[in-house]
Amino acid sequence: MSGAFRKGIRHGIPIALGYLSVSFTFGMKAVGDGLSVMQAVLISMTNVTSAGQFAALPLMLANASMVEMAMTQLTINLRYALMSLSLGRKLDDSMGTPQRLAFSFMNTDEIFAVASAQPGRVGKTYLYGLMLTPWFGWVLGTLLGAAAGTLLPAFVRTALGIAIYGMFLAIILPPSRKQTSVRFVTLTAIALSLAFRYIPGLNTVSSGFSIILCAVLAASAGALRYPAGEEAEA
Repeated sequence: MSGAFRKGIRHGIPIALGYLSVSFTFGMKAVGDGLSVMQAVLISMTNVTSAGQFAALPLMLANASMVEMAMTQLTINLRYALMSLSLGRKLDDSMGTPQRLAFSFMNTDEIFAVASAQPGRVGKTYLYGLMLTPWFGWVLGTLLGAAAGTLLPAFVRTALGIAIYGMFLAIILPPSRKQTSVRFVTLTAIALSLAFRYIPGLNTVSSGFSIILCAVLAASAGALRYPAGEEAEA
């Protein structure tokens, strides 16, 4: 095992530990919503996107169309394409097209941040190590959560299920308190989500397309209200 590969594994351990808790919640929710343990684990083995997987669950259970599923995932995960373009400038000559395609599977927010922070260029040996540990953490957490979902009492599963909402609140509240632009987009998205939930006519829009519309409309409103260079602090 090369030194670069070991370094990648070592750098991936903190990410893997963080993924355990999030994927545990996903596994438990997936089983609670009616999927089998194996189905939940297979989803996490082939997808490493917390928001995307949570958004996909109701679509899968509602037998949504492939177009709706694809559009929802594109909207939620579009940032990964921008992150890949940015990181591409740091990749060395060992990262050919097949290696880049393999790495794109695990180019998450956390792995992107760690890889981008490395001095100089990074190669496939280091990146493969950096990918491996978080992937195992994501899959293991899903397995543990799915298994717990079949064993724990219903009231415990319900209580633990609140954890995912706490995670998303922890993501949006700090920047919302500091930046009016983030707060504006967040509140706009909340208002739109409530409109699609309760207003007659709008509440007939499927959950997948309502997610797409809320994201696009809220982001567009934020861009119009706070053009680049005019962002205000709270």
